Amino acid sequence: MTSGTIFNIQKYSIHDGPGIRTTVFFKGCPLKCWWCHNPESQNTNHEIMFFEERCTVCGKCIKKCPQNAIKINNNFPEIDKFKCTLCEKCVDFCPNNAREHVGRNITSNELIKEIVKDEVFYEQSGGGVTFSGGEPLMQVDFLDDILKRCKDRGIHTAVDTSGYAPWKSFERIASKVDLFLYDIKIMDNEKHKKYIGAENDIILKNIENLSNMGCNIYLRMPIIKEINDDNDHIEKTIKLLSIINVEQVNLLPYHKIGMDKYRRLKMNYKLSGMEKPSDERMEEISQKFKKAGIKIKIGG
Repeated sequence: MTSGTIFNIQKYSIHDGPGIRTTVFFKGCPLKCWWCHNPESQNTNHEIMFFEERCTVCGKCIKKCPQNAIKINNNFPEIDKFKCTLCEKCVDFCPNNAREHVGRNITSNELIKEIVKDEVFYEQSGGGVTFSGGEPLMQVDFLDDILKRCKDRGIHTAVDTSGYAPWKSFERIASKVDLFLYDIKIMDNEKHKKYIGAENDIILKNIENLSNMGCNIYLRMPIIKEINDDNDHIEKTIKLLSIINVEQVNLLPYHKIGMDKYRRLKMNYKLSGMEKPSDERMEEISQKFKKAGIKIKIGG
């Protein structure tokens, strides 16, 4: 039995692979995408999320904090992260639920019990379980263990990955994964370093290796205006797809759903003025892939 750190288990998901699925979100990611809609996934450690709109500044969290880590700043109680020990007393004693704990330690035994609760829905819909994040391959021992348990029960497995992980980690789990949901965000290496925080060579090499192994792959492409919606990126991606095999490409238009989470975690959101790409531009990009004979879907 192994254990890992997750931050959410989402039931009845229909956007993370085929059929009705349970999506397990792993905590921790080696990348820092400017548009990340799960910023609570980036840090490997547990965190406290603060909902400013719920707070009445009653002061109970300040009184209950044994580390004296909470002070009033800009008319709201703010946690000193260097003093905070994540004892959660500020969460437990807040009468308005203005603070939430993000992160949960869980064993593979506990997680498989949650997953199998919905086996009937997987069977009826052709669904299964998807491991997302964050980057699930950062916890490869835990991931490998839970994948094996799912396969032993005949549950369809998908891994949603950035591709930024050692090849030996992919090699270890590949035979237990029915479908890889693989992100390709930016083909240009310099832009990748700027907007993602790392080079993309390992990502491109890993998807080529997975393809050579005969793995089933859905390539997922977030589309962000003026960052990766240019024709050069699209053409380079199509060229990549000429040498690897993927079942389909999912184009994911940028959205602002996760923006408020940055404020709640005291993180800076770098794309606050960004708008989603137009439907017309998404269709133009879609047509480029179709003309190249690539199966394409806009969304999930």
